[in-house]
Amino acid sequence: MGLLTGIALSAVTLGKAHAQYAGQISSIVVDANTGAVLSQADPDLRRYPASLTKLMTLYMAFRALKAGAITPDQTVPVSIHASTMEPSKLGLVPGTHLNVEEAILALVTKSANDAACALGELIGGGDEQQFAAMMTQQARSMGMTNTTFRNASGLPDPEQMTTARDLATLGRRLIADFPEYYHYFSTESFRFHRRIIPNHNPMLKAYVGADGMKTGYTQEAGHNLVTSAVRDNVRLVGVVMGAASNTQRSLAMADQLDHGFDAEGVAPVARPLLLAHASPHATGRNGRRALVMAASTRHRPLEVAEAPAPHAVRHGHRAAATTAAHGHHVRLVGAKVRAISTVETHHLTARRSAAANRT
Repeated sequence: MGLLTGIALSAVTLGKAHAQYAGQISSIVVDANTGAVLSQADPDLRRYPASLTKLMTLYMAFRALKAGAITPDQTVPVSIHASTMEPSKLGLVPGTHLNVEEAILALVTKSANDAACALGELIGGGDEQQFAAMMTQQARSMGMTNTTFRNASGLPDPEQMTTARDLATLGRRLIADFPEYYHYFSTESFRFHRRIIPNHNPMLKAYVGADGMKTGYTQEAGHNLVTSAVRDNVRLVGVVMGAASNTQRSLAMADQLDHGFDAEGVAPVARPLLLAHASPHATGRNGRRALVMAASTRHRPLEVAEAPAPHAVRHGHRAAATTAAHGHHVRLVGAKVRAISTVETHHLTARRSAAANRT
């Protein structure tokens, strides 16, 4: 009876979570210094954090560094448990090791689940569950009353939940409590075992003033994002959860940060071209083609806390691209381009069909 009750309660929790994610975005933008809420939309819905979980893993690591409990060059052993984490990952081998700074960089750039688990085990005395309990305790002490952690990475767990408002609180605390470590979030890439690991947070290059923090994705959570940006000495923290695609979450974040800076009296800044999935299938006024941002996704179970592009393609995620002037393939957000001729349209359609047959 107890087992059946537990299963029933888990099903109810999971059902509620799914209901919150279906086509519904939760978001909030706050002033990082004052905490003033500048915009919000369903910020208190409890949702799966996915890899945004790693923001708390990093908070715990920074706290341990500041207290002298660990050091940047300290060895982080890789357990069998850590090595079995699903992608995204570094591919760490049991019995090997990395150091604390490498683990931190792996989290902020590649969102590596194996590195997150190994780092959590180090701080948690060899037990990831113990570390998750420490994360939850820290969250509650910071006023994140709707947040519970069950692992260090953000891989799916029906009991691991948070809210956009709680994550905004976490983002503010990371900036205020550890200014000496915040620079890690803007790392463009780092070298690990003769490999260059790039940062796959698109906002760092796509939004003027953005200098961190973290992306996250699972099928159950949708596409999540926490971004901090500073302009004219005004720093904002934004959270977007449950977007349908990377493009939607980036656009939603950019729009909300723009509104936030406007509310703070900061002059607007023209947006640069944003790398994103693109599909030229809408016709605007006067026959002009608007470049519509959309990722074509076949939903299949993906046990990932952050899916890199190659991994996503192998599992059925496709992104259409368009051909612009001079034959270059570009992916733009919020830009209008010239009308596509009939010949070009046929050519593009043929290429897209051929690409689809290869996936």
